[in-house]
Formats: sequence, structure tokens, C-alpha cells
Amino acid sequence: MLALATRNVLRQKVRAGITAGAIAFGVAGLILSGGFVADMVAQLAEAIVHSQTGHVQVARAGFFDGRLRGVESAVIEDRRKTEAALRGDASLREVAGRLSFPALLNNGRTDAPVLAEGIEPTKERALDGNLQLLEGRRLDDADRFALMAGEGVARRLALNIGDRVDLVVATAGGAVNVLDFEVVGTFRTISREFDARAVRLPLAAAQTLLDTSGVNLLVLSLAETAAADPVRQRIDAPMRAAGLEVRAWHELNDFYPKTVALFERQFGVLQAIILLMLLLSVANTLNISVFERMGEFGTMRALGATGSKVFAAVLLEAAVLGIAGGLLGAAAGVSLAALISAVGIPMPPPPNANLGYTARIVVTPAIVGSAFGVGLAAALLGAVLPAARVSRIRIVEALRQGAC
Repeated sequence: MLALATRNVLRQKVRAGITAGAIAFGVAGLILSGGFVADMVAQLAEAIVHSQTGHVQVARAGFFDGRLRGVESAVIEDRRKTEAALRGDASLREVAGRLSFPALLNNGRTDAPVLAEGIEPTKERALDGNLQLLEGRRLDDADRFALMAGEGVARRLALNIGDRVDLVVATAGGAVNVLDFEVVGTFRTISREFDARAVRLPLAAAQTLLDTSGVNLLVLSLAETAAADPVRQRIDAPMRAAGLEVRAWHELNDFYPKTVALFERQFGVLQAIILLMLLLSVANTLNISVFERMGEFGTMRALGATGSKVFAAVLLEAAVLGIAGGLLGAAAGVSLAALISAVGIPMPPPPNANLGYTARIVVTPAIVGSAFGVGLAAALLGAVLPAARVSRIRIVEALRQGAC
């Protein structure tokens, strides 16, 4: 049956070639668009991880939900013991402490509310690969009273490298504490909103400001982003037993899941459109083929072939077209993806982001298999109505149409 179906397809080489070409075009288009979306999502994830959140964060229970009032209630009490428990995981590269708190930044003329982060500069180097330095330099472990300002903060307060600013905070006892800092750099991350309110300073200076020796966040850097969820699951129980909670990077940023959901819906619509176009193309080709070969099918029925066997024969011809077009499209899509990725596609910043990027086409077995499946499904679905019609036609009528 397969050999017969293949020969029947090859009898009309031009028509079969056009139909297989349409399927190949659709499959290649799905591979390229799917790979583009996959790369966009992957690069967004890496930008979030390596400019803001790290892979996994550990904090006191209630910190992430905003249930803790005051920095003193959120301080991790025994950081060394917690770090020792975390370092037993093979995927872990580094653990950096952060002390995050709201503050008021004053440049001598005006002030602005900011989110201040006390960081350990050397340890943060494993986490901030996507943080873009605009002016000046990064913080160093030798810095005492140095400060980096987000792009939006620097623009709002007209800050330049070397300017002196005051950081004002309320301590645990209710007093107001002020320290003078030198602006040594300005930075840009993936999020415009974050850059509009964030400043970074050495952890020791932040602890002096707040009169504490602790941190309220432990930020984990892992060997790869894909390990974030498995690591989170492994350390969740022991951290909960210590009164701490764990969040993976995608749980700390609601922009990412919303963006992924939007892209998935858009790509789903694209798949449906291509499926419909290919289905109509295959249905048109097979309708013409079935009409021209009506006498042949009538003869098959007269010789004892059942209607279901005729139905299967037409469906098998469609499958041959779908497989041929799908394989051709897969080969073309993979080749074009490699060529485009070698050159790169310059892209503007996404919505609510500051950083542009160079897009590529990510080819995975899932993307190729999904595109091939759409092409084959379109061929099979397009053949259902012509096959059903010819399988139900009366033998005499089929032979009469064939004679005409």
C-alpha cells in the first residue's frame, strides 16, 4: 500500500511538488519562528538572572510576601550555618549575601526614594554578567563608601561620576542614620523599572547604616539556569526547617511568566494559521486528484476493495506528501536557522526593558518535531474529506465519472 501510494503521488510530479513545497515552507517557517521565540525567552531569562535575581534566593519566611516589617525582622540569623548547608549541592557556584532596604538618596539639591542593595562585590561578579556598566566602574571589595546608581536614578538626580550623595535610612531603633557616598558608576539592567529606583553599595556600608551585622538575602549562583528548579526543590525542606524560604528566579519576577505566556499564545495562533493554510492546500490538491482518478477508484471498488481500503489509500497518499514535505521543511528550517544564528538579528529592547540584544534561532528536537507534526497533521486532515467522499461513492457512479 505504501509503495502504491508513493507511485500515485509521483504520477503528478508538478502538483505533488507544489503541495510538498507548501508543506515544507510551512514547516520551515514554524521552525524559524519557534526557534526565534525560544531564543528570546532564553535570553530574557539569562538577563533577569544575571542582572537582578541570581538563580535562587533564600530569605526569612515572610520576606518575599512582604509580611515582615522592618529590616531587623528579616535578617538571617545564622548565615554561616545556612551557607554550609547550601554548599553541599553540586550545582552551586557561589552564595552571595545581600542586604536590601528602602532609603532616601539626596544629592544636596533634591532627594528620591530608592531601593538600596548592600552587596559583596567579588561574589556578585558571578551573578551580574548581564548588568551593563554605563559610566565609571563597578564596586570593589576595597570600597567602603562607594555607590553605583541605576540609570533612572542617575538621570533623575543628575548624578555624575565623583558626585557625593547622602543615603538616609531609619534604623531598627527608630533613629535616622545618614552616610555620605561617592558615586563611582551607573548601571543598566534588563528592567527599566528596577533601574529607576535601585542603587548598590558595599555590604559593610549597608550594615553600618542599618546597625546590623547580618543580611536578609542569600543569592545562589548555579552552574546553569536549568538547575534552578531542581536545586530549589532539594533545598526547600531543610531551609523551611530553619525558618527560611526559597524562591527560584522566575518566582521573583512576574514579568517573565507573563511574557512567556504571551509568546506561547502568539506562537499557538501562528501554528493554527499555518495548519489551516496547509490543510486547504492539501485538500485542494487531493480533491483534484481524486476527481481525476474517480474511474480508478471505481475499478478498485468493483474488484472487491472496500470503502475503508479506498479511504486508507487516499489517506496514505496524503501521509506520503506530508512526510516528504515535512522532512524537506525540517532540513531547510535547520539549515536556515544555523545560517541566521551565525549572523545574528539585532533586536531593540523588549517592553519595560533597557537592553537590546542579538537574537538567534534555537533549534531543539521539540521545535523540529512540533513543526513536522503540524505539517503531517495538515496533510492528513486535508485528506479526510476527499477520502471520505470517494470511499462512499457508488461503484456505478464512480465508473461513469471515470468514463466521462
